[in-house]
Amino acid sequence: MDPNNQPQPHYPNPNSTLPFWRTQPHELDNYRSSENLPTDCHVLIIGAGYAGAAAAYHLYDDNPSPPSIVLLEARQACSGATARNGGHLRPEVYFAMSDYIEKHGIEAAAETSNHEVAHIQAIKQLVEKEQIDCDFTLTRTFDVFLDEAFANKSKDAYDGLVKRGLTSIQDAHFTPAKYAERVSGVKAAKGCFSFTAAHLWPYKLIMHLLGLAITKGLNLQTHTPVTHVSSTADANGRSTVTTPRGIIKAKKVVFASNGFTAGLLPEYSRKIVPCRGLCCRVVTPDPTKAPYLNNTYTLRAGPGLYDYLIPHVDGSIIVGGAKSAMAKDNSVWYDNSDDSALIEPAKEYFDEYMQRRFVGWEDSGAYVDQVWTGIMGYTTDLQPHVGPIPNRPNQYVLAGFNGHGMPVIFLAAKGVAEMIRHGKTFEQTGLPRVYRTTEERLLSPENLISGKAQQNAR
Repeated sequence: MDPNNQPQPHYPNPNSTLPFWRTQPHELDNYRSSENLPTDCHVLIIGAGYAGAAAAYHLYDDNPSPPSIVLLEARQACSGATARNGGHLRPEVYFAMSDYIEKHGIEAAAETSNHEVAHIQAIKQLVEKEQIDCDFTLTRTFDVFLDEAFANKSKDAYDGLVKRGLTSIQDAHFTPAKYAERVSGVKAAKGCFSFTAAHLWPYKLIMHLLGLAITKGLNLQTHTPVTHVSSTADANGRSTVTTPRGIIKAKKVVFASNGFTAGLLPEYSRKIVPCRGLCCRVVTPDPTKAPYLNNTYTLRAGPGLYDYLIPHVDGSIIVGGAKSAMAKDNSVWYDNSDDSALIEPAKEYFDEYMQRRFVGWEDSGAYVDQVWTGIMGYTTDLQPHVGPIPNRPNQYVLAGFNGHGMPVIFLAAKGVAEMIRHGKTFEQTGLPRVYRTTEERLLSPENLISGKAQQNAR
């Protein structure tokens, strides 16, 4: 539907498409810690994806007196957006920073960029500390421009950031059009930036975190959709959480429900909008007939029109985006939560993608092995909603990641956990100020999702 019309509540579809990341189901995929639901708990988390698992991890980590935690998931564990993205841990170091500075000021922009950059080392340390087998790979990423005017405009904006002293861009390096195709390997590249990034198998990361939490007492309940959460507390200060399997009373509730948040929180119905995206896996019959890819990519054809590409350690390539194929019809992606079907205008977009876009791949025989749809939670001001929910005591939101959650969620979840564990205020957590969910943001008529502002890539 049109972004200016009132959206309807959305709930997870039980018959979702199968992403590559879920082709090796974990033993906890359909897990229930107990046959019956607990009747009460200290913390109840809604959503067993990246945000929910990270919140549980931080609530238990180095905690000698952990609270009782129940985690409810409508479908299988890690079956939503986290298991459908590219596994791309790619911080925003320069591309949107000029817009951030213009709207929020340079300090707020620096907070946002530094928060994302910090995820590279934070996830690396997490994987090493917990010995997580998730194919974590530290690398460089290329931001490649296919339009000369767009490339020049982005370079001018980057130069402006250098003059203003934004520290997060120190890792970025620009290659002009003269050498961009040779350096990036992308045909007809009109310029490119490179900077540090990482990639991993997201499903394996999250399932490991859930497993750790379960050993410390987490009660995980899959196939248990939440249908209602009371907006006010009872006489004992507890929220009432309703499911088809029963009611749970919780002292604190965390909504880690991303694109489905508005189905439970009506005040977010115009603020966090479910948006469909498309992703695929490309394989090569004979890897010796194709150049080796050592970096990840975003290919930008124009404002808001991009694809992202991540070489997997098994030799396959994860490719997503296809924005240009669906840009003319908002209804196929905007305010649409159907991940049971592919996006019709774009489902063949990735056919012979490598042959069209990359030097040396013409005779590779690369083909699409698997394609799937995922639901992202886009916010109307393009910033996540994190922290205490206005007018809902002891309820927190950790959602709305605009298709860019991999370098945002882990440390944002840590901040929410610190609010719950230690009673910290939002400001005391050190989270970027623009992430804070506020009544002002909920009442704002602004909607930047459609159009040039839709520029984030996973």
